Amino acid sequence: MTITVDASFEVLPFTRTCRHIWEDGDHVLIGVSPGNSYFTAERVSSLSQWATTRFAQVDFVYADLHVDAMFAAFGYTREHAGKRAAKEIKAVRRRILKGVAESGPHDAEIRVRALSEFQGNPVYELLHRRVLHFLDTDDEFRKGCEDMALHFVGSKLAEGESITDEQLQVCFAYMAAELPFFVDTPSILGVPSSVAAYHVKMPLTDVLYARGGGLRATRNQAYAVVRPEAGTHTAQSAPSTPGTTTPHSPHSPHTAPCERTVDERRAA
Repeated sequence: MTITVDASFEVLPFTRTCRHIWEDGDHVLIGVSPGNSYFTAERVSSLSQWATTRFAQVDFVYADLHVDAMFAAFGYTREHAGKRAAKEIKAVRRRILKGVAESGPHDAEIRVRALSEFQGNPVYELLHRRVLHFLDTDDEFRKGCEDMALHFVGSKLAEGESITDEQLQVCFAYMAAELPFFVDTPSILGVPSSVAAYHVKMPLTDVLYARGGGLRATRNQAYAVVRPEAGTHTAQSAPSTPGTTTPHSPHSPHTAPCERTVDERRAA
């Protein structure tokens, strides 16, 4: 279900419903992890230009919770972990702001916020508690979270080494802080519908968007892989923990009509 777009990005909504929410053009959320080399200022600028032609509102949300604990769990001293986390968080915020500023004037609203800014949001906190509850009670969800943790940090483990329980729990805490936005961004931000956009498919996507029960994304929450079109992206070095990703297995691409702007769609 590929949508070919301009600005050298292609879009792969995960389900038919995700495609419909995408076409509504209400809101897109782009999550950014510290230490992820994919999100350069230039990439953020391109994403900003692309997103503002299709959505009425755009949010960049970057992770700044449990980052120090992640570094500590994977070999840094507590002091060094705190300093490294602060450096990475400051750097990712600077890159996002620089990219947004360089993207030029646009009609859609763009906001840049840290995850920690939502800790006082009652809807976010409720969803966060639900995520933690399902981690404790839902075997399928927990297994998806374990797969996601290994997907993120597998490259950091020595050959033959398994992730420790301490490392797994830190990964769970880090992911649980992000997952409310993949479950119900519209309720958190007060938007009609929202698309969570990321450049790879998360291992938890099937659990949140395809299964029949348990913790699931709400009906007005979508997920889409948004990545550089084949032939336009360069090889990506493995980013440092946290925020590590591995290449997404390729979908079978096909050409579709270019997306119209938000105004053109709503006038149709």
